[in-house]
Amino acid sequence: MPNVARMWTHLGPRFLPFADAATVELPLPRLMRLALFQVSVGMATALLVGTLNRVMIVEMGMAAWLVSLMVALPLVFAPLRALVGFRSDVHRSVLGWRRVPYIWLGSMVQFGGLAIMPFALILLSGDGDGGRTPMWLGHVSAALAFLMVGAGLQTTQTAGLALATDLAPAEARPRVVALMYVMLLVGMVGSGLVFSELLRDFSNTRLVQVVQGAGVLTMVFNSIALWKQEPRDPGRTAPHLPRPAFRDMWRRFAGRGQSRRYLLAVGLGTAAFSMQDIILEPYGGEILKLGVGATTMLTALMAMGALGAFSLAGRALIRGADAYRVAAYGALVGLVAFAAVIFAEPLNSPGLFRIGATLIGFGGGLFSVGTLTAAMNLESDGLHGLALGAWGAVQATCAGVAIALGGALRDVISHLATEGVLGTALANPATGYSFVYHIEIYLLFATLVAIGPLVRRAAAPSTARPGKFGMAEFPG
Repeated sequence: MPNVARMWTHLGPRFLPFADAATVELPLPRLMRLALFQVSVGMATALLVGTLNRVMIVEMGMAAWLVSLMVALPLVFAPLRALVGFRSDVHRSVLGWRRVPYIWLGSMVQFGGLAIMPFALILLSGDGDGGRTPMWLGHVSAALAFLMVGAGLQTTQTAGLALATDLAPAEARPRVVALMYVMLLVGMVGSGLVFSELLRDFSNTRLVQVVQGAGVLTMVFNSIALWKQEPRDPGRTAPHLPRPAFRDMWRRFAGRGQSRRYLLAVGLGTAAFSMQDIILEPYGGEILKLGVGATTMLTALMAMGALGAFSLAGRALIRGADAYRVAAYGALVGLVAFAAVIFAEPLNSPGLFRIGATLIGFGGGLFSVGTLTAAMNLESDGLHGLALGAWGAVQATCAGVAIALGGALRDVISHLATEGVLGTALANPATGYSFVYHIEIYLLFATLVAIGPLVRRAAAPSTARPGKFGMAEFPG
């Protein structure tokens, strides 16, 4: 464990744009070690959204609507993130821990999902017993695996970000939580590159090995991240202490100021950037004829685009830019990004497609930075788990609904188009994909409408002092 910490530390502030998040109370080696739980979450996200959906649709021949439902299943747990965060705030235990039990439980559930997923994929492929096993058993097993991975990573992430907020002094919390989110994207980029290389020569056996390796690394990373992080405080978690009702605390949190319009904007923008998650790689494989490795690389391109957005937005926010305006710029970039993806098919341009995918990550990054910076103004009475859980609940729920709708709409419209129902001009498999991308453009316009009043209010003179950009702004 000390070697891992030293390895992270050697990167140094020169190469880590948010390394100034370290403080005397939370030094850089300890902070970077804690960030490993975000790396494991990013790895699982890249695997589920970036690799398995393309393999199941293109190589295994499954219907996109079925795959979209499976990929969306992890987000069924999303509405409970606010509750999980709140329960970790008020957890009662004689051991004196609040966050550790939830992080460990989430890690175990995530590992369990990744452990059974290879066997579910074998059943789905029909290679296990020559096709004698009922197909429904493979579907049920895969659904259970996806659900467990989602529930585990969301529990771990919500409690882990709350722990990071607890450990950091008040003035450093924004930068600490932001660094945690950057490490999530680092995990996505790194694992995307590794998965791309490992799956260059695709086979079902190799895919199973990749999933099993991800499960082992999940436990290794999260165990290192947890080691001696949360101090025990039995006086704060004694079983006899009263625990406030979640309903009352949620009503107080959600009823303040412009939080409802803010959450609406977050939901619309998240749906706009997420609906393409299930179909982006199949679009590259089916329409543009890209290989598994090439389409898996798209996840890394999107994550790198997001990292670039964080750096650019950080400079703007340091200079006093309005956070809602930054989020609106992200929506505008998204309009260009989806237009590029749409035109990649008639132009038969994989390069334009990759540019569009990178811009999707860049626009989504700007949107995340802006909305999450604004989230720091939403009071939570010191219940950091509740605040981060609320963001995660809205973001993940809207993403799940959008992902499910994206796959279903693609199937329905493609079927109608190829059957000639929509006319000869649209009798093309790409029509279903294009329809979804157009819906996302409309959602981005709706997002701009929702953010508009918030930008005008924020533009009014304020007594708030300008702060250094740091990511307390990033949820999980």
